[in-house]
Amino acid sequence: MGEFVRLTASDGHALDAYRAEPEGARKGGVVVIQEIFGINGHIRDVADGYAANGYAAIAPALFDRERTGVELDYNAEGVEQGRELATAIGWDLPMLDIWAAAQALDPAGRVGVVGYCWGGSWTYLAGCRLDVGCVSCYYGRHIVELLDDRPRVPMILHFGAEDASIPPETVEAVRAALPDIPIHVYAGAGHGFNCDRRPDFRADSSALALERTLALFAEHLR
Repeated sequence: MGEFVRLTASDGHALDAYRAEPEGARKGGVVVIQEIFGINGHIRDVADGYAANGYAAIAPALFDRERTGVELDYNAEGVEQGRELATAIGWDLPMLDIWAAAQALDPAGRVGVVGYCWGGSWTYLAGCRLDVGCVSCYYGRHIVELLDDRPRVPMILHFGAEDASIPPETVEAVRAALPDIPIHVYAGAGHGFNCDRRPDFRADSSALALERTLALFAEHLR
């Protein structure tokens, strides 16, 4: 079980973050980037899971720039509110908060970053704009719109083959633009396949994506 801590970004913005520490030897640090539903129980579970795998994990509350204490439900109202908040904070300011979380784990920022849903797109940008160690992006619908930014650190991408919001042609456009980046497509998986609170949860795809993410972290984080 982790706890909430406070971070301060380089522009002076103070935000909450959920931090979980491993019980044994620490393998490195991981910044966990939220879905549009905030730092809810699922994201806290994800951070706890990385801690159980030996990584100190921090999930920064990116929505704090608009509204604090956001934990939205997985329903139409939650989706609407989450999209409004994500749109309001944009693409640039979250990089300051992600970097603050990275430096809280390692002063040099050499950590892994993993993100889900809208957070998968923020994670892609972190791998393009920040001097982190490596990144793993889950079903980032907006990555195709962000390809003017090019990866500068090791990166892998995960998509569900049955994701109605990210059709195969979008995945192929990303693949064509990023030929050197491993892109994994999970058969039978939809959007949010990693989240056990969502109807599209797929335990097999979630486990395989985690295995690949942990392998990336093991290779690039020390």
